[in-house]
Amino acid sequence: MTALASAVSAARFALLGERHDHPEHHEFQAWLLRRMVESGRRPALAFEMLDTTQAPALARHLATAPRDAAGLGDAVGWGASGWPDWRLYQPIAVTALAAGLPIVAANLPTATVRAVARGDLATLDPALVRRHALDRPAPAQAALEDEIRAAHCGALPDTLVPGMVTAQRARDAEMAERLVAGQRDGAVLIAGAGHVRTDHGVPRALAVLAPAAGVAAVAFLEVADGWTAPADYAARFGASRLPFDYVWFTARADNVDQCARLRERAPRSPERDQPGAS
Repeated sequence: MTALASAVSAARFALLGERHDHPEHHEFQAWLLRRMVESGRRPALAFEMLDTTQAPALARHLATAPRDAAGLGDAVGWGASGWPDWRLYQPIAVTALAAGLPIVAANLPTATVRAVARGDLATLDPALVRRHALDRPAPAQAALEDEIRAAHCGALPDTLVPGMVTAQRARDAEMAERLVAGQRDGAVLIAGAGHVRTDHGVPRALAVLAPAAGVAAVAFLEVADGWTAPADYAARFGASRLPFDYVWFTARADNVDQCARLRERAPRSPERDQPGAS
């Protein structure tokens, strides 16, 4: 893994894509961040799981308890957010706070994402809409719609899919904007794997904002029985090749059928990704 750590450390922006509830993915994210720090880098650390409404509480906590990683979750109301337990993410925060790294709330507020999914772009910064052409279909619109359908296990009515695509694009754009604005010595993004894909995720939005910047998009993917070639996993993303710069294959966290789990639960809100991936 030395070569991967070196490549990530050399990138201006490192995007580390996870299954949200996989403990090993967070351990490996923390390991890569630690290696960056050991190489002399001091990047900002941005979380998809924190939205901009939580930024004031985050700033207060960092000002009053700059080394308290355990308390950070409570300080920002993580427990009420619907994301997996803060303790899974805590090792990443421990590394960041020990090194004095800035921590950035990178996502759009839930209310904004819901409005965008309903077709209301007026809740977005007009400059964001203009820079990332959010008022027009994406170049890869059909592929994005297929991705959204797959992420929700085919349970979404077709009428909702275009709005969900726009919401996803808006989130990717906002995260890219926050990475660029919050960087000190570059930035690291902790996000679902779907957000770091190089064909139409945060990397595409970064290319608009910082076209000369080096980007390393890493996906942590669980192995699947009978899938022995990269092309097997690429098909999961509707692609002929894996849409990431690097892939770190891991053991499965469990053998639960995520789509079966989704069907057993209440309908998911537009602002939340599929269980564990996007």
